[in-house]
Amino acid sequence: MTDVITARNLAKRYGKVEAVVDVSFSVAEGEVLCLLGPNGAGKSTTVRILATLTRADGGTAVVAGQDVSLQPRAVRAAIGYVAQNAGTDGYLTGRENLLVQAAAHRLRRGSAIRRATELLDLVGLAGAADRVVNTYSGGMRRRLEIAMGIVHDPRVLFLDEPTTGLDPEARASLWRELRRLRAEQGLTILLTTHYLDEADRLADRIVIIDHGTVIVSGPPATLKAELGPTGGQDGPNLDDVYRHHTRTRLTLGEELAG
Repeated sequence: MTDVITARNLAKRYGKVEAVVDVSFSVAEGEVLCLLGPNGAGKSTTVRILATLTRADGGTAVVAGQDVSLQPRAVRAAIGYVAQNAGTDGYLTGRENLLVQAAAHRLRRGSAIRRATELLDLVGLAGAADRVVNTYSGGMRRRLEIAMGIVHDPRVLFLDEPTTGLDPEARASLWRELRRLRAEQGLTILLTTHYLDEADRLADRIVIIDHGTVIVSGPPATLKAELGPTGGQDGPNLDDVYRHHTRTRLTLGEELAG
């Protein structure tokens, strides 16, 4: 299977702070990879490097066949990026938000209208397409933001903490939409999250980063199996894996300790 994302020895420094020290991993086409780690571990900085929003101080990265440092415009054309605090215009309708985003990507009007209708249906917002976004719930806004991130039909979607602040029902709904997007759109997805249950349910593989360095990586089931018996009735869970590798106390569903 072809790798769509390849990061090799990425490094990034902000003054005296080494945000990313040595990060290497790859993501295959159609795969969902999740970056885990404490606050300040380097997850978001790594994603921003791959999305061409931050320039690395060391190492190399290739996304969708393009070097992020040498061909940033080509990379941006091939990716969607949804930040933790991604914005929608609350005074526009969901459809209008999508059309504005499509125009920013230079889609022709007819194609943009068809794509907006397709995506609104795909993310379960067809019935609310012509309501102003200020009337949307948090979960509905987040689904619209993800639709805006893929309006130009990218090969790769970057999601930075996509469900932070959502209630459990909205989170579960968004998980379903992401799985469907991967299946129906053939997307490769790289996400960061503060929820281990989210990583366990969504990710094909997990990369745990701490202090700017990759600590361990692998499929969730493999990482749990490698840990061996923990004394729990159901065997080790991802919380056990995370604590074993980072020594940070964490409970499933809670936010990471900073």
